[in-house]
Amino acid sequence: MKSLFNLEEELKKLPDKPGVYLMKNKDEQIIYVGKAVSLKKRVRQYFQSSKNHTPKVNAMVKNIEEFEYIITDTEVEALILEANLIKKYKPKYNILLRDDKQYPYIKVTINEKFPRVMKTRRIIKDGARYFGPYTSVGAVNDTLEIINNLYPLRTCNMNFNKNEKRQRPCLNYYIGKCFGPCHQDVDEKKYMEMIDEIIMFLSGKEEKLIEVIENKMKEASKNLDFENAARFRDKMNSLNMMLEKQKIVSTTTMVDQDIIGMANGIDEACVQIFFIRGGKVTGREHFILIDTEYQTRGEILSSFVKQFYIGTPYVPKEILIEEEFEDMEAVASWLSDKRGSKVVLKVPKRGEKNLLVEMVRKNALDMLDKYSEKIKRKMEGNKKALNELIEVLNLDHIPRRIEAFDISNIQGVESVGSMVVFENGQPKNSDYRRFKIKTIIGPDDYGSMEEIIYRRFSRGLKEKNMIKENLSTVESFSVFPDLIMMDGGKGQVNVAKKVLKELEISIPVCGLVKDDFHRTRALTYEDEEISLPANSESFKLIARIQDEAHRFAIIYHRSLRDKKMIRSILDDISGIGDKRKKALLKAFGSVDNIKKAVVEDLADVKGMNKLAAQQVYDFFRSDK
Repeated sequence: MKSLFNLEEELKKLPDKPGVYLMKNKDEQIIYVGKAVSLKKRVRQYFQSSKNHTPKVNAMVKNIEEFEYIITDTEVEALILEANLIKKYKPKYNILLRDDKQYPYIKVTINEKFPRVMKTRRIIKDGARYFGPYTSVGAVNDTLEIINNLYPLRTCNMNFNKNEKRQRPCLNYYIGKCFGPCHQDVDEKKYMEMIDEIIMFLSGKEEKLIEVIENKMKEASKNLDFENAARFRDKMNSLNMMLEKQKIVSTTTMVDQDIIGMANGIDEACVQIFFIRGGKVTGREHFILIDTEYQTRGEILSSFVKQFYIGTPYVPKEILIEEEFEDMEAVASWLSDKRGSKVVLKVPKRGEKNLLVEMVRKNALDMLDKYSEKIKRKMEGNKKALNELIEVLNLDHIPRRIEAFDISNIQGVESVGSMVVFENGQPKNSDYRRFKIKTIIGPDDYGSMEEIIYRRFSRGLKEKNMIKENLSTVESFSVFPDLIMMDGGKGQVNVAKKVLKELEISIPVCGLVKDDFHRTRALTYEDEEISLPANSESFKLIARIQDEAHRFAIIYHRSLRDKKMIRSILDDISGIGDKRKKALLKAFGSVDNIKKAVVEDLADVKGMNKLAAQQVYDFFRSDK
């Protein structure tokens, strides 16, 4: 591929149009993703005089073997594509926001009859109301607990829009935690009054809600309805306690805002973001970005904003930042499209908003002071561990990517394999893979390991070829490790080496030698046992990798075992699949009740028909 790439010729072909460019190294790995208003002007700059380049750009250019580009219609489209590609490929020379968190929201299902209030981590366009994001799961749980204590709402997933058949109510009905619309006629107007109060509360209008409840309390007291008056009083007390915990930060505006501040270190930066909803802080979060030594504050903020909001389902009406950056106008346009209404992205110069940004920036500085030393120690430890592995295994280069494989089974039942990935000494969860053993029957760890190693690397070779021929952009298996680690001794190592030889792949393979307590005590490499000091960084790294591989395999094994245990006698009835089985159990409560049911009752169940009902009826009355 690289021999066919002529740099000078490809630079001449660059169009004077907006788009995204991808820089690749000799192994065809993407090492940088950038966007440009003019691809022709921007990409050429990298290969001109290096006097004005930062050391980081110079280092990157030396590793560029080829490049690709994608033309877009607008700069905003290029911006979105750039953010998505950075998130997908995590290129070495981009500023990376290493954050896989999905923030919780509170969802009110006003799209349903008799709405529910619940916690969710996904926002979908289903007509429901969403409140958040909340950075603290504890805060969400506390809020939901208060709501559930104050309001007897349903928590079941019955579909009242389809008039599902009424059934026996659950425990919540009998203890007064639910009105029980599944069981009795419930005044829908009164139910919706509760929902309106909850929405008022979640929208930051607690004071208004307290006023409403206080009036209800006085009215009940006036009518000598002291039981309800006491209930309204308890509601007011709970809401007042909740109000005391929240801090009002904005007196001039009650719009939803995100406030972003940043502190720079030597080669890392801390970005702090405060989430303000209805004038109150609902949460805050900080992010550490590394390798920022030669980046301007504007470049760091631009990278953060794009990568953060590409993965966040909710965009507030206003985002306050401390410094302008180059493509700020395009970012604001993109965020407005994402929100569905105008988003203001601004740098306040004076007044209350400026003070808020300064407060967030000071928090970022404090966080950087607290965590930078800790992060540095961790990175230095990982670097030392990898350098120790180079020395003890006599490797050609640093094993930046390590893949570890493990087999799990209980007496040979449901054998499964796992692959965990560590990059630069840190787990890379997105690249973990699980394998259900297909060709081996019984407790054969060697045979099982041979199968998963072959499946992993033959798939990788196939993907590499498809990428070369421009038939695919999928790279989940095409990135090969610098070192393979087997959760076993010499036998497992030989199995892996045999498969790699068949596939004509050259990757060093080491194994973990265990003691009597199944703890790693040494490595085996090239038919030699290598002991490592227990206090060395390399030994600590190997122990972490082993624990992670074993944990990942065990979790998968348990999930398969649990699924197998859920099997029912209904699975043996012709024409009864998983959906009908669940519907029957939900309608009748148990297999014994299904056995006793007549054909007409069976046919009335959702998803059933007369033929299927007859098959169930006949099955339980046959000689079998």
